[in-house]
Amino acid sequence: MKKHSARVAPLSACNSPVLTLTKVEGEDRSRENVVGTTDTQSAGAAGAESGSSRRRLHCCIRVTAVQVRKALWGVAMVMCVCSSWAGSTQLAKLTFKQFDAPFTLTWFATTWNCLFFPLYYIGHLCKNPERQTARQRLRECCRFFGDDGLTPKVFFTKVAPFGLLWILTNYLYLQALRKINTTDVSALFCCNKAFVFLLSWIVLRDRFMGVRIVAAILAIAGIVMMTYADGFHSHSVIGIALVVASASMSALYKVLFKMVLGSAKFGEAALFLSIVGSTNFVFVSFVPVMLYFTHVEYIESLRDIPWAYLCGVAALLFAFNVLVNFGIAITYPTLISLGIVLSVPVNAMVDLYTCEIHFNSVRLIAVFIICLGFLMLLLPEDWDQCIIQLSQKLRKRDEPAEGSGEAGAGTGLNWRGRARTSMSTYAL
Repeated sequence: MKKHSARVAPLSACNSPVLTLTKVEGEDRSRENVVGTTDTQSAGAAGAESGSSRRRLHCCIRVTAVQVRKALWGVAMVMCVCSSWAGSTQLAKLTFKQFDAPFTLTWFATTWNCLFFPLYYIGHLCKNPERQTARQRLRECCRFFGDDGLTPKVFFTKVAPFGLLWILTNYLYLQALRKINTTDVSALFCCNKAFVFLLSWIVLRDRFMGVRIVAAILAIAGIVMMTYADGFHSHSVIGIALVVASASMSALYKVLFKMVLGSAKFGEAALFLSIVGSTNFVFVSFVPVMLYFTHVEYIESLRDIPWAYLCGVAALLFAFNVLVNFGIAITYPTLISLGIVLSVPVNAMVDLYTCEIHFNSVRLIAVFIICLGFLMLLLPEDWDQCIIQLSQKLRKRDEPAEGSGEAGAGTGLNWRGRARTSMSTYAL
């Protein structure tokens, strides 16, 4: 437990599984090359210093371009995550009007996880110059589970429990959609960020942060106010309890993944999710059959099953999981998380248009408090230092220049020092 606590932060644990970028080695090499050329040319003539400054300027421009590109990808990612999550929620709500079978829908959607590793391997063949066969890539990814690979002991101790948590999370979420509206469900599910922080702080002995404790308190207050909004009726209380239990299962899944398995690369995460989908298909298929024959989730004819809705929900959930788990390759994890919280107003607009919700003041305050707590959990660990530095820079800009010659020379020297400091920091 202790060896993982130093590696996991609450913010990173919120995106499950946390993936290690494969571009780090290339970036380190380029940075080492920049440092090596700078040290070599600093011992030369004065003309070499101007060449190094040009390289530094080119490097800074390149870094800025990369950040802009990641930000643009992030905007697209926010829209895709928001639309896929809100779309799957609304479509699942419509599905229950024709086919009231939440567990069957959970089983059907989870089975689609089998496509993760095949899609990853297709991407590996398209982008990686050193192509491996499917068996070689599979063996290499299986090392994630240990030196012996995926043994029966590893499967039942490290994979099967996560498959159970995955099914419980989705099943409880879909059950909650049968009781309450989509706006309340999507807003309450955002509390899983607060539960992740509390569990990582308790189980993984992560760093204590006051702002995240406040965010967790806001999430709990939002849950209580959401319950009060409908007058503590049994129907709404059961629905709220179901979605809170779903958020708790999601948080438990993410924290236990970090504690038991640690961080995963793209191929390892794809293999893990494919194994979860395959396990669901092999070992859980008897449950929908039993529910059908016991008339718990019964339908008269297979023709009456809305296959378009079922496939739509499964496809949107699959796209959402792909974006959340692999989107950090092209953008920032914080922007991906914003897509989840933005699905709350999207669901609210749809519910308001379909006249399925009454927005009283208590419900609006509860949704606002939960979303505010979610956004507070996205703050970086050094957010207070960043604010202090930003305020100091703004004060320096407001101060008038005292001298002309000395101030100009001093400013030039400080600018060089700052440039060298920032470049050395980037090189490290």
